[in-house]
Amino acid sequence: MMRQVITINDGDDLAVALADLPEGTTVEVNGRTIELKHSITAKHKFALKDFEENDEVHMYGVVVGQAKSRITTGEAITTANLGHKSESFSADKNSDYQWQAPDIGRWQELTFDGYHRKDGQVGTANYWLVFPLVFCENRNIETIKKAFNKALGFEKEDPYVHLVNDLVSQYETGELKDGTSFTVESATETKSKPRVFENIDGLRFLTHQGGCGGTRQDAEVLCRLLSGYINNPNVAGATVLSLGCQNAQIQMFKDAMNSVNPNMDKPVIILDQQEMGTEKDLVKASITKTFVALVEANQQTRQPAPLSKLTIGLECGGSDGFSGISANPSIGYTSDLVVALGGKAILSEFPELCGVEQELINRMEDSKKAEKFVDIMRRYEQSAVEAGSGFDMNPSPGNIKDGLITDAMKSAGAAKKGGTSPVTDVLDYTEYANRPGLNLLCTPGNDVESTTGLAGSGANIILFTTGLGTPTGNPVTPVLKVSSNSKLAEKMPDIIDIDTGAVIRGEKSIEQMGAEILDFIIEIASGRKTSKAMDLEQYDFIPWKRGVSL
Repeated sequence: MMRQVITINDGDDLAVALADLPEGTTVEVNGRTIELKHSITAKHKFALKDFEENDEVHMYGVVVGQAKSRITTGEAITTANLGHKSESFSADKNSDYQWQAPDIGRWQELTFDGYHRKDGQVGTANYWLVFPLVFCENRNIETIKKAFNKALGFEKEDPYVHLVNDLVSQYETGELKDGTSFTVESATETKSKPRVFENIDGLRFLTHQGGCGGTRQDAEVLCRLLSGYINNPNVAGATVLSLGCQNAQIQMFKDAMNSVNPNMDKPVIILDQQEMGTEKDLVKASITKTFVALVEANQQTRQPAPLSKLTIGLECGGSDGFSGISANPSIGYTSDLVVALGGKAILSEFPELCGVEQELINRMEDSKKAEKFVDIMRRYEQSAVEAGSGFDMNPSPGNIKDGLITDAMKSAGAAKKGGTSPVTDVLDYTEYANRPGLNLLCTPGNDVESTTGLAGSGANIILFTTGLGTPTGNPVTPVLKVSSNSKLAEKMPDIIDIDTGAVIRGEKSIEQMGAEILDFIIEIASGRKTSKAMDLEQYDFIPWKRGVSL
């Protein structure tokens, strides 16, 4: 029989309903019998004790809120009776931390088949990048994209074009009714022609709205982010278009590449429109030079690499009340396995670490890293407050509807993605992950801004948990969607790669699920399987301009 409720930590004040429970239901919680005062929807919480107004409420072993009014045992937790409150923190550790690393015996001799770069990094894919230094070049990027994708066999047949053609035909013959009888084939089934370059997984065309018109600092951040993308091991090289007069000057971009990796040795083609003259000359040169470079990039083949060459990004979006119980701790265990194997993990979304800062600080081996983390968190929070917001505004309506009542509650579950390993480095936005172990990367909670940052900091695989369903992907890094519940996996199978619903049902442990996820990563990293986001061509790219984004 499936469990009805669950608590996360022994000292928690709240329990989570694993199924819809009617008012008056009697449940067993940690040896106690509790009668529910209200109907509790699956994923939502109820009180395990009485609270007076202003009492702190705990879950995941930390403060997740403050009672707005008296709450009695068995009462549902809602935005009406629970407000945001989180744990205080400082750069000083308040406890000693000893990590119990997981058993990695079954993976120690395993490898994945990746693309070895000259700097020692290993890619899980082999892409060529084409992007502008300024938004003025976006149209030229799109022109080049259209030419290359069609000619090289990367353009997929669009089933929706066929659908519209069918509708037009029915309309012209007077047979059109309501259109419900028409079907749409999968957009991922066929391409326009066979691929020309066997060892190139695709060309990725990035466009953006930056590079000029903002501050010089915005341009510098953009250049560092784009440099991180070139340095990402999934990228073979890049073609870069410049207008000429923009803030993001070519020299600024070259300096950024040097700061990201002084030993970067990848082909980078840079063309300037104002220097070359006509748009036709620019596009022709871009296509010709890129094609020649692709011939060389195609000589690279997949070769075995140790799992220590994995750098996994850890992200969540569209979270629900089960995310912190199933999907997040499962990929947290996967993170621990990768770290124990000598690889890297990158935990992003600083607004969703609100309330667990001290726990992470206690896991830091370097006091300077702790001070850097505290400084970034406090400045980020202050900037949000000055804009009339705050981290407490992070939960979306969808989060709240599905049981995540406060940001501290959401954050406590979100932090489970980082597992239990020591924190080896703290990275500000666009800084590259070079240290093995768990890295903390400052990004917003915004899904695409965060995944964009993870790839720019070197992630060659991204694990993305979701309870509500979100299609987010990335141009160069496979994004694997991990559902917190089986209902979502069954409803949206086109976007979900891995279902952790078995954890909720009690059929699998966190450790079993995390191990299965690592096995799946190896298949993706070796090119034997593809992520749903890549299949759907979900190539999301949104640079963060360091404004208030939660």
